Amino acid sequence: MTLAQPLGNGVHLIDTLYLRPGLAASHLVVDDGRAAFVDTGAAPAAPRLLAALDELGIARDQVDYLFLTHVHLDHAGGAGQLMQALPNARAVLHPRGAPHLVDPSKLIAGSIQVYGEAMYRQLYGELVPIPAERVLVPSDGERIRLGRRTFEFIDAPGHARHHHCPIDLDFREAYSGDNFGICYREFDTDRGPFMLPTTTPVQFEPEALHATIDRLMSYGLQRIFQTHFGPVTDLERLARDLHATIFELVHIARQHAGAPDRRAMIEADMFRYFSVRLDEHGYVGDLARRHELLDGDVRLNAAGLEVWLNRS
Repeated sequence: MTLAQPLGNGVHLIDTLYLRPGLAASHLVVDDGRAAFVDTGAAPAAPRLLAALDELGIARDQVDYLFLTHVHLDHAGGAGQLMQALPNARAVLHPRGAPHLVDPSKLIAGSIQVYGEAMYRQLYGELVPIPAERVLVPSDGERIRLGRRTFEFIDAPGHARHHHCPIDLDFREAYSGDNFGICYREFDTDRGPFMLPTTTPVQFEPEALHATIDRLMSYGLQRIFQTHFGPVTDLERLARDLHATIFELVHIARQHAGAPDRRAMIEADMFRYFSVRLDEHGYVGDLARRHELLDGDVRLNAAGLEVWLNRS
């Protein structure tokens, strides 16, 4: 079984198998004998990423960086384990996120509060601290070289305030973390991918997210690599879809802001809206399949919208 799927331009996709296949990816970038992982998945994925290096014949001391878009555990939970195995690697983190991987106690406590101890351990394993001296915190617009190519890191709030995005200036490709939506490939049709924004707790900020999408698009990108899941093109259409859906989710939240059962109302309207959009996209999966793929995101998105309503 091939662990590292080649995507061209020295980029490989590795499925971290978080929750199910095809949900969360790590991308490995290789240039001139040097390598970087973009997002690592949760801790249980670390052995897969190391095995992918072995599969490609990349020595562990050739990995210079872990580019971590933000510190949510499905993106960065495995960073500590990988840093132990990669002697030359440095973790590149947003300044707001870095302290939480140097001392992950708050991340662990918050996740256990949400998931419970048993589920947390199953999903996320052991969160290993990263030594502070091995962490880089680029400022907005700062550039980092990998081999012969240059990445520019941009502050990218909207999903989380500790989110940044690396832009590959040489190939005009970006790694969006959760700031250019999520794209489950089961929803792909002959019209292309189907994109959903993510409004999960606790730092969803709609105006900032609109601005981040526009800033990504200002680079004239050829491809965007999604942690959820893989590369997308047709970026103008997808950006329009994301903007429109963010506006609609905010509208749904405001419409039910005063309802005693607003969480249930928001969830129901959100699912109906997504389902109508899937019909328009040409997706033919039945209601049960739609619930299977969407319900987790609907619940998290509704929770994030409630936090935003309470803050507004």
